[in-house]
Amino acid sequence: MRIDRAGWPFITGPLAPAALAVLAGRRWAAWPFLGLSAYMTLFFRDPDRRCDTVPPGPDEVLSPADGIVMVAGEPQPDVAPEGDWQQVSVFLSVVDVHVNRSPYRGEVVESSFRKGSFLAAYRKESAHRNERSELWLRDGDRTVVFRQIVGVLARRIVTRTGPGQRLATGERMGLMKFGSRMDVFLPPECTLTVTKGQRVRGGDTVIARWPVAG
Repeated sequence: MRIDRAGWPFITGPLAPAALAVLAGRRWAAWPFLGLSAYMTLFFRDPDRRCDTVPPGPDEVLSPADGIVMVAGEPQPDVAPEGDWQQVSVFLSVVDVHVNRSPYRGEVVESSFRKGSFLAAYRKESAHRNERSELWLRDGDRTVVFRQIVGVLARRIVTRTGPGQRLATGERMGLMKFGSRMDVFLPPECTLTVTKGQRVRGGDTVIARWPVAG
């Protein structure tokens, strides 16, 4: 299985003290480090998804992350950008895949990063108080806004895209380290296809559809 490149320092780091413990004749002391390395391998896994082999439909919006839908519909108070939006929020636990994908295709026309708190990502206050990265994606007259938001354990956001770059629907664009959430904001003409409490898979689950052009 593919491992995201950001994970290798976390995977290989615990192996050094494990090796020293074995050389010192304390094999029992090596097990916690080996267990940590195994967990890091699990955390930074980057599996292929449906969008990697089957091109998404032109009107499909895919989940940007694995996890549980926290919000689907009316935006939380003081969370959405200015204007009229629908909100889909996905909470990622520490065992979910944390590689993030673009929910839709188009050009990144705006990006921003805001420092903030590190509240638990499942709390509603985390949407406007926690540290986050925000991207605006535009394809013709269609605009999607999405955010990477850190949680209690997540202390770093990795965003591998920026203004002027074009993304495909479901394309890998970054990750968040150790538990977090992603918010997607869609115009009211989109039809949401997920509900609160539903489990979704990044690059696989269709969370909304645009009206068919024409």
